[in-house]
Amino acid sequence: MQMNESPSPETGQTLPLLMAADLQDHLMTATNDLERLQGLLADACDGLMLRFSSAVQQMEGLMQAATDHRIQASELTPVLQNLGAAVTALQFQDMASQLINHTNRRLRNCADQIAREAMGDDEDGQVVVETLPLRPNPVTQAEMDAGSIELF
Repeated sequence: MQMNESPSPETGQTLPLLMAADLQDHLMTATNDLERLQGLLADACDGLMLRFSSAVQQMEGLMQAATDHRIQASELTPVLQNLGAAVTALQFQDMASQLINHTNRRLRNCADQIAREAMGDDEDGQVVVETLPLRPNPVTQAEMDAGSIELF
């Protein structure tokens, strides 16, 4: 057997070591990109939370003004619509985070399996393989409307 190939115990076929390393590198790059995307979504969510808090404060002022009969209750409708849109955006972040975490775990599992198959056990005799998620898809929702998803 050549040095750049490793036998696969299940199939008896060989996987070129350089190809396996390259594939593992691509998978790990994808997981790193997903982690960066997760950070971007978290930052966007933080911004939404700030705006959401500001909208709640504005709503409290408008509710007091409506109680004092300084404004009509119908003037509150646009504010309520904006709050609904903010909640929908937060729900999107929650769904996206679940999908990113799920995909990241699946990619790491693939990269770990490639490493185990191509390079064998590490010096301790075991290769740590990321556990596959139990469910094939953590989010079954395909679209969002205000109020259509529960956050908690």
